Amino acid sequence: MSEPLLLQHSEKNLLRTIVVGAGEAGVALARDLRRVSSFGLEPVGFLDDDPAKRGRRYGGRRVLGTLADLEEVLEHSRADVVVVAIPSMPPNEVRQLGRRAAALGATVLHLPPFLSALQRQIAGTDMRELQVGPLIGRPEMHVVSRHAREAIAGKRVLVTGAGGSIGSELCRQVYGFGPEQLIMLDHDESNLHRTQLELWGEALLDTENTVVADIRDSERLYQLFRDYRPQIVFHAAALKHLPVLERHPCEGVKSNVRGTQNLVEAAVAHDVERFVLISTDKAANPTSVLGATKRLAELVLESQQPATTVLTAVRFGNVLGSRGSLLHVVRDQLASGGPVTITHPDVSRFFMTIEEAVGLVLEAARMSHGSATYVLDMGEPVRIVDLVHNFAGLLNVRDVDVKYTGLRPGEKLTEELFGAGEEATPTDHPRISMTVAPPPPAGFRAGLRELYDAAAHNRPDEVSRHLRRLVPEYSPTPGLVSAGAPYPDGF
Repeated sequence: MSEPLLLQHSEKNLLRTIVVGAGEAGVALARDLRRVSSFGLEPVGFLDDDPAKRGRRYGGRRVLGTLADLEEVLEHSRADVVVVAIPSMPPNEVRQLGRRAAALGATVLHLPPFLSALQRQIAGTDMRELQVGPLIGRPEMHVVSRHAREAIAGKRVLVTGAGGSIGSELCRQVYGFGPEQLIMLDHDESNLHRTQLELWGEALLDTENTVVADIRDSERLYQLFRDYRPQIVFHAAALKHLPVLERHPCEGVKSNVRGTQNLVEAAVAHDVERFVLISTDKAANPTSVLGATKRLAELVLESQQPATTVLTAVRFGNVLGSRGSLLHVVRDQLASGGPVTITHPDVSRFFMTIEEAVGLVLEAARMSHGSATYVLDMGEPVRIVDLVHNFAGLLNVRDVDVKYTGLRPGEKLTEELFGAGEEATPTDHPRISMTVAPPPPAGFRAGLRELYDAAAHNRPDEVSRHLRRLVPEYSPTPGLVSAGAPYPDGF
C-alpha cells in the first residue's frame, strides 16, 4: 500500500471499523454509523478495488487500500470489525473475506443483498441487528485477541455440537485461524449440513471434516479420537433448555454429565492439549437440573488429573441470537400479534452476543494453563421486560402486550456468575475473570456411577437425590408456573 494510514480516535467503547466499498452504499453506511453511536461501530476507513478512489476521502474517512490489502489495513488501523457494504458481493467472496479477517481477530458483517434494491440508500434502520447496546445495557465487546490465533493455527481442532448456534460460530472462527484440520461433530446431520454449507459454500457431507456421532457413545468417541488425534477440543454439545431438563432430568445427566465425562476421558487418554467445556451461569449456585448438570460437568473436569491435557470451562450468560433464544421468540410473538410472555416482572439475566461468547471460548483456550473456569464481564443483569420493550422499539412496535406466566421450577429471578466458595480473579484480559472452584465432594466418582445408573434406568426422583448429593450447593426451586408456558429461560 502506498497510502499512509490516518488513524482516527474512536469514541470510547466503539469498535474500530473498516467499510468495504466506497460506493454510495458504503459512504451512506459510514455516515449513519458515525451518526448513530448506539450501533457501537466507528468507521476509520474504506477498502475499495477502484484505483481511482485510492487515497480519496469520503465523509472524512480515507480509502486505505484494496481488498487485497485487508490484512495490512487491519494491522495498521487496529480495526476490530469489517463491514461489507457491497450488497452484490457473492457469498463465497464474503466468506473468504470473513476467514481472512478472523485470522487477525476481526469480525465481518455483511450488508444484506436485498438492500441494493432500495435505491442504494442505506439508512440506520437497516442495520438494526447491530444495535445490541440498547438491548443489553452496554456496548458489544470485541473479546477475542489476535493472540488467540496462535493457539489454533496449525492444530487439529474438534468442535462438538458443531451444528448449533455456538458450535457453528466456533467452527467459523476456528476455520479462519488456519487449523491443520477442523473436525465438526454433531449427532444431527442436518445441522452439520448447514454448518458445512456456511463454511465452504457446498455441503456434500462426504469429507472427513464432518462427523456424525453421539457424545453418549463412549466407544465411538474413543474411535474418533484414535483416528483423528485432535489437539484442541471445544465441547459445545449439550441439552440446554431449562424447562425441558426439569421435566426430563435423566436425559440431562446422560448428555451434559456422562457425555462430558466420555469426551474428557477420551481426550486425556489421547493426549489432547486443551479441552474447553462450555458451561453456563446457571451452574453457579444452581437451582435447576440444567445448572446442576452443568456444574457437575465442571466438576468432572476438576476430578481429572491429566498429565498433559489442560481442562478449562467457560460460563456463558444468555446468548442473544442463538436458536430458540429470547429475541427469536419475542420477534415471532410480536409478528403473530399475540402477547409477549415473560415469567416475572423483575426477572433479569446476563446477556452476551454470539461473537462475545465465541471470543470468550477462544480466549480461554489461549489463556488457560491449568484447571479453571472463565467468565466474561457482562455488566449488570438486564430485566427481561426492559429488553423486550427496547427490542420492540427497534422494530417500531409501540404497544407491547406483556403476559406474566410465573417463575417456573428451577428458575431464578437473577442469575449469578460465581458460586459459593468461588472468587473472581483477574486475567490478562481486562473483561475476563477466572475462578478455581471448590474440589468435588468425597466419594465423587462412586456417586457419579450411581447417578449414571439411575439415569440409565430413567428414575428421575433418584437422579434428583444424587444431583443434590454430588452438587451440595444445588437447591431446587419449585417455581410459580402458570399452565402452558413452553418458552425459553426467563420469558
